[in-house]
Amino acid sequence: MFSTVLVANRGEIAIRVVRACRELGMRTVAVYSTADRDSAVVRLADEAVHIGPAPSKRSYLAIPAIIEAARRTGAQAVHPGYGFLSEDPDFAEICEDNGITFIGPPASVMQRLGDKAAARALMEKAGLPVLPGSPGAVATPVEAREIAERIGYPLILKAVAGGGGRGMAVVRQPDALVRAFNETRAHARAVFGDERLYMERFVDDARHVEVQVIGDRHGRVVHLGERDCSVQRRHQKMVEEAPAPNLPPERREEMCAAAVRGAEAVGYVGAGTFEFVLSPTHEFHLMEINCRLQVEHPVTEMVTGIDIVREQILIAAGQPLSVRQEDVVRRGVAIECRVNAEDPDREFIPAPGLLTEFIPPGGPFVRVDTHAFPGWRVGPDYDSLLAKTVVWAPDREQALARMDRALGEFRVTGEGVRTTLGFLRRALAHPDFRSATHTTGLIGTMSAESVTRHQPVRAAEE
Repeated sequence: MFSTVLVANRGEIAIRVVRACRELGMRTVAVYSTADRDSAVVRLADEAVHIGPAPSKRSYLAIPAIIEAARRTGAQAVHPGYGFLSEDPDFAEICEDNGITFIGPPASVMQRLGDKAAARALMEKAGLPVLPGSPGAVATPVEAREIAERIGYPLILKAVAGGGGRGMAVVRQPDALVRAFNETRAHARAVFGDERLYMERFVDDARHVEVQVIGDRHGRVVHLGERDCSVQRRHQKMVEEAPAPNLPPERREEMCAAAVRGAEAVGYVGAGTFEFVLSPTHEFHLMEINCRLQVEHPVTEMVTGIDIVREQILIAAGQPLSVRQEDVVRRGVAIECRVNAEDPDREFIPAPGLLTEFIPPGGPFVRVDTHAFPGWRVGPDYDSLLAKTVVWAPDREQALARMDRALGEFRVTGEGVRTTLGFLRRALAHPDFRSATHTTGLIGTMSAESVTRHQPVRAAEE
């Protein structure tokens, strides 16, 4: 077992990992940029190391600085959280080369699944359903046109190295393809350093449903059930719930079995997620595989009682999974809302500033994962996530009532700071969400005027 773990991340996920390590009796090391010098995780961890200035490339993505911090503090393992270096096979290899355990999938697995086009082909070979699309990366707009004629419209362009909802573009008409291809390729080059794109048929009125899997180093893989993540803006999730509502039991079993089959096919180790698109007729197809912990993992923890981060750490230490598939029992309903420092009235642009008031909700079966506090400056350098509000209840109706109450209790104020609190309450009050007939297009079709007229809710920060 490890005695010291370095957390190569920031914000609420860094705190989440520190807490799991502490419960296992492990010493923790936080790393921080100049902008995060006064962050909550710096105060919480046993030791903290400054690794560079605010820009991520010079701090949280600076691999030499992180390895040196691990060496100096005697850390035997590194937990990358999510984002940043969590899906970087080069980082995993460098950790191993330096005698440091990477808490996550082996570099070889990340390499096979990190290339989205290659992973798609690999999973198709393993028998998972995939959407019609390109056999690999698409080199030119001319090739894109030829493939589009075969798979039809609408279609979606995706960055091969993409993730986090970035590097995507939906194309509905042939005359929009070339421009979308060039713009998405340029975006992929700038964000991911890899301009390669692939194409898939796009499913309208679809839902986004994902399956959580965990595998150990002894060949055992289990699933922890599925989550619905259909409430999104710009392909980025805002609300997640487990189990997925309005999903036929036989389809749930098929999706979960497919995820386990795919994980076994690549020798998956650690926590991972198989993301599926679900059509209105409940047909499902694989979208992508994420080789890391997901932001929304708490909803799965709440309904299963399984600490996923704890499992990650124990698996990395060589221990077998603590549960068998038959031990995984889900109870009740959990919902997570991401509270971001963004302005919903201005297309969700970031709204940073100094927090003068930050009072999270509480009460029975309410969990708030956050790194924010009064006096904390929400800066422009990183993701705008302030907190994840998670609730559990015996059924969906009670869970929705509890979430509305929790969001209504939240108090966030600060000069220049706006949040998604009010918007989240309106989205959860929407008739389509209440009836579990919503799709990934919910937010795109919601107008602030109609929602305000039919579901008047005063945002806590307004």
